[in-house]
Amino acid sequence: MADLALIFTVALGAACCVGVLAAAALRLLRGRSITVHIAVLLAATVAAVAAGVVVVAEAMFLSAHDLEVVLITVAAAAVVSLGVGWLFGRRLAAAAVWAAQARERERRIEKGRRDLVAWVSHDLRTPLAGLRAMAEALEDGVVADRRTVEEYHRRIRVETDRMTRLVDDLFELSRINAGALRLSLAPVPLGDVVSDALAGTAPLAAARRIRLVAAESGWPTVTASERELARVVGNLLLNAVRYTPDDGTVRIEVGRDGADAWFAVVDTCGGIPDADLPRLFDVAFRGEPARTPAPGNGGVEGSGGLGLAIVRGLVEAHGGRVEVANVGDGCRFLVRLPVAA
Repeated sequence: MADLALIFTVALGAACCVGVLAAAALRLLRGRSITVHIAVLLAATVAAVAAGVVVVAEAMFLSAHDLEVVLITVAAAAVVSLGVGWLFGRRLAAAAVWAAQARERERRIEKGRRDLVAWVSHDLRTPLAGLRAMAEALEDGVVADRRTVEEYHRRIRVETDRMTRLVDDLFELSRINAGALRLSLAPVPLGDVVSDALAGTAPLAAARRIRLVAAESGWPTVTASERELARVVGNLLLNAVRYTPDDGTVRIEVGRDGADAWFAVVDTCGGIPDADLPRLFDVAFRGEPARTPAPGNGGVEGSGGLGLAIVRGLVEAHGGRVEVANVGDGCRFLVRLPVAA
């Protein structure tokens, strides 16, 4: 019995020494992957067993032949355990990374939801308060002269149109996020869609003396849903006009690159901060401190920060992609779409 206790004590001491070394190694490798940590733990386990056997043999409790047999057995077990540990460690590491990315994505989505609710609530509450005040003034007869009444009616219509656009944007974004968007793809002349969008944006641009310039030729035919493509072009033009200073220029370029057609909306907004570029297509992101549109934009109201998010969703639904970069004294939104066969 005393011999067994001594063997246990000796083996335990050797295993503890290995454990201390393994703990130090894990501390030094704390910034490495889960796979490395699992490999170190398995190696430490095998080394602790081997160290205990060697120390017990050195204490003359095992013969040389028995020591050799035990060490061979431990080596065989080590090969299997380390191989299995490395394989499943990589899987665990991949699962952990995926879970971390999923949590981060969920946090971003949740933050986007909160921002969207806050921004849309503000954008709806402001016109609703104005509508109620003007309606009460008309109902109570506070305003009676014809010009003031007409102005109130005009402002009611403008605010109603603004809320209608916001609701339409929310509905479009919800269809995109829910995967309920169904596109009727067909060959669409890109030049016709851009021409219609320019005609719709021209009054807003003219009010601020912004020149709209489009390429005269080279317009390809793309595979797209005409309604959704028109919304993409319209949102990009509206965004460019909104942020371009008075007497500026908004230019539309076009080209073809292999199996892709592309068009770009280039403005003279002065550029976008580099820190804002990756977030420009996020829901409810405007890049402005205030939640209301900046004054002096020619009457162009914002859309709760949804316009560019809708652009990205619609473009990706077409199998294309949209990018933005600073160029010269402005920025350039580039959209790539499949060329029609």
